[in-house]
Amino acid sequence: MPFNSELCRNESEVESKLIVQYLLPQLGYTPDTWHQEVAVGSIRLDFLAFAAQVLPFVIDANSPLSVVMEAKHPKQNLNNHFLRLRHYLTSLNVRYGLLTNGKEIRIYQKLSDDVKLVFSCAGKDLETKLEEIKYLIGRDSLNKNQLTNSVTIQNSEKELNLPHQGKNFMKTIAIYHNKGGVGKTTVAVNLAAALSKKGKRVLLIDIDSQANTTFATGLIKFQFEEDDDLREQNISHLLESGEFNHISEIRRQSHYFNNPEIDVIPSHINLIDKQDKLNNMAVSKPRLISKLKNVENEYDIIIIDTPPSRDYYAQVALIASDYLVIPSDLKPFANQGLPTVKNFVNDINEYRQMIGKQSLQIIGVLASKISTNSKFLQYTFPKQRDVISERYALPLMESVIYDRTSLSECMNNSLTIGELEYPDPKSIIKYAESKINAQQSAMEFEILAQEVLQKIGEN
Repeated sequence: MPFNSELCRNESEVESKLIVQYLLPQLGYTPDTWHQEVAVGSIRLDFLAFAAQVLPFVIDANSPLSVVMEAKHPKQNLNNHFLRLRHYLTSLNVRYGLLTNGKEIRIYQKLSDDVKLVFSCAGKDLETKLEEIKYLIGRDSLNKNQLTNSVTIQNSEKELNLPHQGKNFMKTIAIYHNKGGVGKTTVAVNLAAALSKKGKRVLLIDIDSQANTTFATGLIKFQFEEDDDLREQNISHLLESGEFNHISEIRRQSHYFNNPEIDVIPSHINLIDKQDKLNNMAVSKPRLISKLKNVENEYDIIIIDTPPSRDYYAQVALIASDYLVIPSDLKPFANQGLPTVKNFVNDINEYRQMIGKQSLQIIGVLASKISTNSKFLQYTFPKQRDVISERYALPLMESVIYDRTSLSECMNNSLTIGELEYPDPKSIIKYAESKINAQQSAMEFEILAQEVLQKIGEN
């Protein structure tokens, strides 16, 4: 029976009419070789089909060739879902992924740690393109060509994994917006945690006098001022002298925050008092660069959480960084600050040129603290995203961090000992290990980490 793409009016109909009733049978998958609504840790798949029958099914390096199929609403742009599918394929070691909204069908193939688009057609052309789809992900084709495909992929992996020509340099990323309340600290600490989970050696620097990152990583353990052990060892001490107070002396390890724990340069409220003195020391602004250079063999990535201002500390952070991520809730008030951010970056780049550093590269505006309301996501959110490139001429990251209760819960987690309650914050990555409701947020940060690595040439 011919397939009519016009019959798919919503996501449910894309699943039932296109995938279940048409594609899976046409591709040779019987009910015992495909599964719907598959849960694997924090990942939820719409469909997972196997070339060979496996009961119970196991996903590992030895699994038979398989295909992930993801269905989206016909009005949704498939470009916005590529990173999530890429995360599924690389995390689960699945060879192929099919992404469709009924209007368009795309097939992606995993090659080593990369994922490439290998087929695309309009839904109305599905009948004429069916043989090509069968050749790629049909059950019989996968079974017959398993050995050939294995050799091809091994050769492709050799091509993709060429030896590094020279040193793999440490990368420094500033998380900055001059508007507060856009999720800057949430992004900084959980991006650091997600990068650490991917095996990267991460140093997290808090250069904001509010010390939210220092708190979020569990380093403010004291209840009383006399127990404050950060006053004499924090980020300001790195900037005071070129000869003393090096990173190896100031850094702390996060406290029950993540697994593995992360090295942190803490902040303190006394940064406010020291700002004028440091600002009057001309050599202090680029000093963080030299301090970081001394540990370039110890870390892969540096994440710097910055103040929502254009003050001395924000300047220091952007001068020392290679890349910039701009978290924003995309609301008008935050957007009005974007021209100021661009002007600030231009000023910073003038200074960087004077000291022989390349221009700061803007990875993009990151949509954060975004409502999960379905009508908002369908009608308002796409317009908000378009504004970033059309009106402000800034790149927009594909990743989205949604406003979920688990993100505040993990940072406000506490521990009661006797009659005293102590802060016991967790990264969303660690929190999701024991809290099912946090797994969606954890996956969003894993996808963000994947996009960041790709943008900075580390993936």
